[in-house]
Amino acid sequence: MLFPTVEFAFFFLLAFGLAWGTVGHHLAHKRVLLMLSYFFYGFWDWHFLPLLFTISLYSWVAAKGIERGKYQRLWLVGGIIACLTTLAWYKYLGFFLQNFLNLTNVLGIELQVAVVSPILPLGISFMIFHAISLMVDVWRGKFERTPSLEDVLLYVAFFPHLIAGPILRASQFIPQLQKAPDPRRIETSRALLLIAIGLFKKVVIANNLATLLVDEVFANPQSFSASQVMLSIYGYAAQIYCDFSGYTDIAIGCALLLGYRLPDNFDNPYRSASPQEFWRRWHISLSIWLREYVFIPLGGSRQGKLISLRNLLITMLLGGLWHGAAWNFIIWGFLHGLLLAVHRVWDNYWYAHGNDRWRKSELWCYVSRFMLFHAVCLGWIFFRSSDLGQALVIMEQVVAGEWYWDFAPGMLLCIVLGIGMHYLPSRVLLRLQLVGMRMPAVVLGALFAIALSVIEILGPSAPAPFIYFQF
Repeated sequence: MLFPTVEFAFFFLLAFGLAWGTVGHHLAHKRVLLMLSYFFYGFWDWHFLPLLFTISLYSWVAAKGIERGKYQRLWLVGGIIACLTTLAWYKYLGFFLQNFLNLTNVLGIELQVAVVSPILPLGISFMIFHAISLMVDVWRGKFERTPSLEDVLLYVAFFPHLIAGPILRASQFIPQLQKAPDPRRIETSRALLLIAIGLFKKVVIANNLATLLVDEVFANPQSFSASQVMLSIYGYAAQIYCDFSGYTDIAIGCALLLGYRLPDNFDNPYRSASPQEFWRRWHISLSIWLREYVFIPLGGSRQGKLISLRNLLITMLLGGLWHGAAWNFIIWGFLHGLLLAVHRVWDNYWYAHGNDRWRKSELWCYVSRFMLFHAVCLGWIFFRSSDLGQALVIMEQVVAGEWYWDFAPGMLLCIVLGIGMHYLPSRVLLRLQLVGMRMPAVVLGALFAIALSVIEILGPSAPAPFIYFQF
C-alpha cells in the first residue's frame, strides 16, 4: 500500500477515526493501532506477518533477559545475532552464496549450485534495526524497566514508519506509547503541510524524473549523449532526495495526525559543505543509528586517529551493505567512508597548522558545497546502477560521449526544484504553518484538498514505488 494512493487515503481515514475513537481507552487504542499496522503491512503480502511478529517478540524476550541482570551480555549478543541472522537469510544469502561460487570457479573448483534468494520482505532492514535498538537501549539502561510486549510490537510495526523509516530508537519512541495522545495538542497545520509537501516531492518531482528521464537513461546509457546522461545523474540526485524525504514528510505528517512525533530525517543535505555535515543532514535517523550502534561500539574516536578512521570505513561499508546485497552498494558505502576519512585527515591538518581562515570564507563554503555535491553524485551512480558494469558504462558515457544541448525543459525544472529547494529559507515553511494555524478548519481542509488535486494533475499517470522500499 503506497502512500500516494487512494487505497492509503481510505485506510488512513479509517485509522484516524478508530485511533481517536479509542484514545480514551489507552490499551485498546494501542491494540487498534497495532492491528491497523499489521493490516497495512499484510496488505502487501500477509505471509510475512508472522516474521514481523517474531522479530518483535524475540527482541522483547531478549530485552527481558537483559533486564533480569543475569547473563545480560549473552542475551544481548544472542538477540543481536538472531536479528542479523534473520536479515542475512532474507537479504544476503543469495549474494554471499553467488560470490562464494564465483570464487571457487576462479580457483578452478566448479560447483553446480542453483542460487535462489528468498523473497525479500518489505522493510525488513528497518524492522531489524528497531529490534536491535530496543535490546541495546535496555542494555544501556535507558529504560527503568523493559517496555510491555504491546509497546514493543507497536514500536516495531507502527505503520507510518514501518516500510521505509525514519528509523526510531526505542528510547525515543516507546515513551510516547506509555501515555495517550492529547487531541488538543495535535499540530494539524504542520501535519497537513508536511503531507502536501511530501506528496509534491514524491509525485511531481521524483515520479516524473523517474519515469521520464532517469529510468530510461540508466537502463540504456549508450543510447544517450553525455549531456543527457549527466542530466540523468543530477536527476537521480533530485529524485532520490525528493522520493525519500517526501516519504518521510508524509510519514511524519500522518504520525502527527495520530498524536505521535517521528524525528526529522532530512535537513537540506545538498547544502552541506563537508562529508560529515552531509551525513548529519541526510537520512539523519540512519546516521544516528550507525553512530550509536556501530561506530561507538567499534571504539568510535576514543582509540587514536588511525583506529577512528578504520571505524569510519567499517561503519560506512556496513551502511552500504545495509542498503543492498550488491557490490555497487558496498562501493557506494566505501566511497562515503573514504570521503569522511579524507576530510577528517584534512580537517586535522589545517586545525594543527592554525591557518584556516580562508576555509571559513563564504567563497570556500560555496566551492566546498559544489565539490561535495558532485562527489555525492558520483556515489549515486553506483547506488542507482543495477551492477558495477552499468555504473562504469555511465561514467564512460559522461567522459567519452557527445555533449550538446538536448535537455527537456520539464525535466530541467524538476531537477532545479528538487535541488533548489535546499536553499529555501526555513522560515518560509514556518510562516506557512503559522498561517494554517490561524485558518478555520474548513478553509484549511479545502486548501489541502486543492493541493492534492494539483499534485494529482502534475504527477505522471503511473505511480513509481518508493526507492527505499527495497531496503
